[in-house]
Amino acid sequence: MNILITGGAGFIGSHVVRRFVKNYPNYNIYNLDALTYAGNLENLKDIDDKPNYKFIKGDIVDESFINKLFADVDFDGVIHLAAESHVDRSIEDPLAFVRTNIIGTVNLLNAAKNAWKDNFEGKRFYHVSTDEVYGALGEQGLFTETTAYDPNSPYSASKAGSDHFVRAYGETYGLPYVITNCSNNYGPYHFPEKLIPLFINNIMENKSLPVYGDGKYTRDWLFVEDHARAIDLVFHKGKNHDTYNIGGFNEWQNIDLVKLLCSVMDKKLNRAEGESEKLIAYVKDRPGHDLRYAIDATKINKELGWKPSVTFEEGLELTVDWYFDNSDWLSHVTSGDYKEYYKKMYT
Repeated sequence: MNILITGGAGFIGSHVVRRFVKNYPNYNIYNLDALTYAGNLENLKDIDDKPNYKFIKGDIVDESFINKLFADVDFDGVIHLAAESHVDRSIEDPLAFVRTNIIGTVNLLNAAKNAWKDNFEGKRFYHVSTDEVYGALGEQGLFTETTAYDPNSPYSASKAGSDHFVRAYGETYGLPYVITNCSNNYGPYHFPEKLIPLFINNIMENKSLPVYGDGKYTRDWLFVEDHARAIDLVFHKGKNHDTYNIGGFNEWQNIDLVKLLCSVMDKKLNRAEGESEKLIAYVKDRPGHDLRYAIDATKINKELGWKPSVTFEEGLELTVDWYFDNSDWLSHVTSGDYKEYYKKMYT
């Protein structure tokens, strides 16, 4: 099989690429990534020399490039992870999210439809989405696969739009697809603009920990390697024209998560208990901030047998250990343009 994985040099994508390259030596894995700020080939140094792995630099927004790629390679499947994904960035520049998340997705759908039009048998377009398309929850309830879409940020609106296009291509053209909507991921190789890697880095450097609002925002946290395992299962065993929610069964309020992280970091850094908590600084809330997300992952558990392999506490320890063991990686990705972005957003 020839499998195209878009965004494969990013956080989640690199874990998916690594899993497929190692677990399926008879597959040819093509990693397509534009290598923007969050795409990093250092994430995949350990599989660079594998005979079934090939990296392709390119942008899914470039229609002619995508069409040529599908003409050159007879892909059996697409796992589409390439996306602009940071809410704060979407508030600053919504059009960048429209271009990548909607136009880029439609370019891929068109290319797949045209390449596979004579025979959809054995083909699959797998679109990776987010729980944020469902909007916000109150104190009770969970997102299910049938929850109505109600996006509240430019990011989630762009992902909702891309989800709708994937389903429309399935209904209109018969394109075989699956969609998964996941909760917040964390783990190794996470670019430090998101909460957990950002705060790990800041605690290491004794910088302030900017917590939005009152810190009571609640998220469901999913260890990235568990997500990659779920993607593997859905790609191979999921039903066509179906949706699966992937969640960690790990709801945490932001402030409680930050305090737990501070405690773990104090032990790693041999600091007095509570020392890192002194770095917490409450900052102005961002517009349209959703109060709570929580995934009901019952369907994927019952149909495919998937469930998280670690608790949040276990996964957080593994994540912190990885960042300590890979300080060179962290220093590389926190240089240059990222510093200017951080200064703009958080200071």
